[in-house]
Amino acid sequence: MNFPENLKYTKDHEWILAEGKTGTVGITEHAQGELGDVVFVELPSVGKSLKQHDSFGTIEAVKAVSDLYAPVAGTVAEVNEDLAAAPEAVNKDPYGKGWMIKITIVNPQELASLMDAATYRKLIGK
Repeated sequence: MNFPENLKYTKDHEWILAEGKTGTVGITEHAQGELGDVVFVELPSVGKSLKQHDSFGTIEAVKAVSDLYAPVAGTVAEVNEDLAAAPEAVNKDPYGKGWMIKITIVNPQELASLMDAATYRKLIGK
């Protein structure tokens, strides 16, 4: 299983790639595997303000529907519109084409509360 070292992870299985004030967010390879085939992703509108741990949407798979949670507080700057037509990108490329939102980070200190790859691997027992 792949857990890129340059990402931060949440206990709810989201990842964030922080680049300056922008954070790209998605779900981990582990999470997509647990969900099974993703058939629909509901994402917020651009401009939505989020607090850390707020639900920002849902992901629907054959097995279950799950909420998506913001790893940090911020404003939604972009959503991955491609997921509307191709939600399976979350399964095929969770850290690339399967990204979900880009958020303008308002409190970079919140990144310190997230897990690194090694800690996340321990959480899920990998």
